[in-house]
Amino acid sequence: MVTKRFIQKHNIYWWIKSGINCWMFFCILNPAKAQNHPCDGKATAETVNLYHNLKKLLAAGIMMGHQDDMAYGVNWKYEKGRSDVKDVTGDFPAVFGWELGRIELDSKVNLDSVPFDKMQQFIKEEYEIGAVITISWHLNNPLTGKSAWEPAKGTVAAVLPGGERNELYKTWLDKVAAFLNGLKGKKGELIPVIFRLFHELNGSWFWWGKNHGTPDELKQLYRFTVDYLRKEKNIHHLLFAYNTDRFVNKEEYLERYPGDEYVDIVGFDIYQRNEGNKKFIEELDKNLTILESIAAEKKKIPALTEFGYGMVPDSTWWTKTLWEGLKNHKISYALAWRNAGKKAGGEMEFYMPYKEHASANDFRSFYQLKKTLFSKDIKHKSIYKPAGL
Repeated sequence: MVTKRFIQKHNIYWWIKSGINCWMFFCILNPAKAQNHPCDGKATAETVNLYHNLKKLLAAGIMMGHQDDMAYGVNWKYEKGRSDVKDVTGDFPAVFGWELGRIELDSKVNLDSVPFDKMQQFIKEEYEIGAVITISWHLNNPLTGKSAWEPAKGTVAAVLPGGERNELYKTWLDKVAAFLNGLKGKKGELIPVIFRLFHELNGSWFWWGKNHGTPDELKQLYRFTVDYLRKEKNIHHLLFAYNTDRFVNKEEYLERYPGDEYVDIVGFDIYQRNEGNKKFIEELDKNLTILESIAAEKKKIPALTEFGYGMVPDSTWWTKTLWEGLKNHKISYALAWRNAGKKAGGEMEFYMPYKEHASANDFRSFYQLKKTLFSKDIKHKSIYKPAGL
């Protein structure tokens, strides 16, 4: 079910009332749409429902997400039911992001020090409130044993079948599969996850980046990874997100695209750094326009898979900058990066406002916008049900 706030914001009582009958009628009139399905032909029922409902929600607005939202925030850690977003708005995000880096090393905690057992519990709680889950994986360099940010020539080739690190890489995928298979709802159903493999692959800061392997090698690696999870580990509760960093044109975006049968969601990551607000708005708008055209052509779901402005120094950034770049576009969700708070060196890191932050009032205005969707708009697992939202 959806909430009163969602109904008021979007005037869709007729949509809810008509439910699945309206969808069936639409499919009869549009047979090509009726055949729409996740790229995994064996996807679980909940995963198929999520896929269709993500597409439906494109007409309603943009779901807002946050990395590690329930685990910690500015000046707090592991307080049950807490979230910086909730502290500011009274509501959780609609999308929650998590990270698997270091699972390949049998570590008890990920590279951001979140225990994997706690992460699984958070994901289960988020699923119960009907939120969307997305997971990234900053896996170590399998050739050198160093971090994801320490590339070495030949790493991608070494991981491919026949390469010297392929067998090692398969053991890493076994550990990822074990974690994913541990994500189950109260009835034993597997919890759907949006898995974004080899993100920002058009940059060169990760070992899988553009300067460390050919486009064909990266495509092979992406396909091998998906095929192994599906065919060898029998994982069928994933939607796969292909995402670059910011890009210049369609050709750059698709240079390492593995093929329609391996992708459900197309997205990109973008951070505002030294450029001014105007330039950031223009680039965000341009990239989203190209992304939407690609999504339409390939029948994929467009999303802003990661974004941020470190410590949000502009008190009106949410409504005057970010929303200016988003407002003319139909994308599924936008995921802000994590609120790490004070790090070991004493510096602060956060990308969402906390209660006392200067942009908190503006974020509350952003929350009230007609087209921004948060947890209360999609709760009670409607997004995982056939009739959907």
